[in-house]
Amino acid sequence: MNRAKSEAAFASAARVIPGGVNSPVRAFGAVGGTPCLIERGEGSRLFDLDGNSYIDYVCSWGPLIVGHAHGDVVDAVARAAAKGTSFGAATEAETRLAEAIVDRVRSIEKVRLVSSGTEATMTAVRLARAFTKRPLIVKFDGCYHGHADHFQVRAGSGLATASIPSGAGIPESVAGDTASIPYNDFDAVQKLFRERGSSVACVIVEPVAANMGVVVPRDGFLGELRRLCDSSGALLIFDEVITGFRLARGGAQELFGVVPDLTCLGKIVGGGLPLGAVGGRAAVMDRLAPLGDVYQAGTLSGNPLAVAAGRKTLDLLDGDETYSRLETLGGKLEEGLVEAIAAKGAPASVSRIGSLLTVFLTAGPVTDFESAAKGSTEKFAALFHGMLDGGVYLPPSAFEAWFLSLAHDDDDVRATTETFCAVLDQVF
Repeated sequence: MNRAKSEAAFASAARVIPGGVNSPVRAFGAVGGTPCLIERGEGSRLFDLDGNSYIDYVCSWGPLIVGHAHGDVVDAVARAAAKGTSFGAATEAETRLAEAIVDRVRSIEKVRLVSSGTEATMTAVRLARAFTKRPLIVKFDGCYHGHADHFQVRAGSGLATASIPSGAGIPESVAGDTASIPYNDFDAVQKLFRERGSSVACVIVEPVAANMGVVVPRDGFLGELRRLCDSSGALLIFDEVITGFRLARGGAQELFGVVPDLTCLGKIVGGGLPLGAVGGRAAVMDRLAPLGDVYQAGTLSGNPLAVAAGRKTLDLLDGDETYSRLETLGGKLEEGLVEAIAAKGAPASVSRIGSLLTVFLTAGPVTDFESAAKGSTEKFAALFHGMLDGGVYLPPSAFEAWFLSLAHDDDDVRATTETFCAVLDQVF
């Protein structure tokens, strides 16, 4: 494919933007080459500056579950924008979105709207520390909860892609109050609680890990976290920035039947615009200012455009067949990929739940960050570029999820699996 315009535009970007991108995961640092600069999206497809079309499995890293430029979402944003883009004052639309979240997510009695998933997780941890009067955060290797200082210890997503164990500029005193242990490891979490349970303010976890690639929790793992938090007085925080409203109407907690104390939301809740949320038990949430002593604020929190996009997206997900359709599409894509891998005899595996999946270039099984990291990053780079040249846009990292949307169809899945089958011959 000709990408001359993208290459020229990226060179211009690199002169004024660090690395040429405004978020590291957009860079092609782990796969090589020049990023495609996108001009527009439509349904399941992206179009770059050179006019190349791609079946998109990034979907803005998850928010676009109804597809690019969905007419109803665009109309909702346009109507909101016509009334004003921001007021710095309360609006009724914020209440309507909050009510929609409370209605859908079983564990949430009250919710605070913020502007990103990172803000949501930062606020949740601050609340947990204030509520328990304890310092220690427990997280899991390879899980990513945003770029706040205390989350950077053995994190996934861009940190894993760039092989950065923890970001520079973070004092040891901050990192020292974070304990990171292997995901899905019952023994490790039980040992930590035996030794340090009285210091644990919270356990924060992606109920389905999706920032080291998609890793599904072992049977009973989330329930064991709930039990340990209850017995020690710690709070359980589900980071559902990715899984919220994607795996079920009420998120992963509905799917697995485990109720957290606090839930962090992002991506889909903003319908493709910057919006996050943290919610949970009223007794905890009421510690937030102005009612309580935990301060959190944001000039653009509850922005009218993002609220409109988020509310319309949630409404569109309320159809009777929404999640069954996503499950069916995901199943067909998984089946096609697995068949191609088997036919080639390639050391690769597919991990999927609902409309989230990852192809790991290791025979598997993948159950944690250590096993996810065994895949060949060199072979993934070859896979990525082969798929890109074949018109399929994947995350430019071996440690990210592929996202399906309601705009994808059987033809997209068929074209993707055919391209994948052909590219495997180049990779192995």
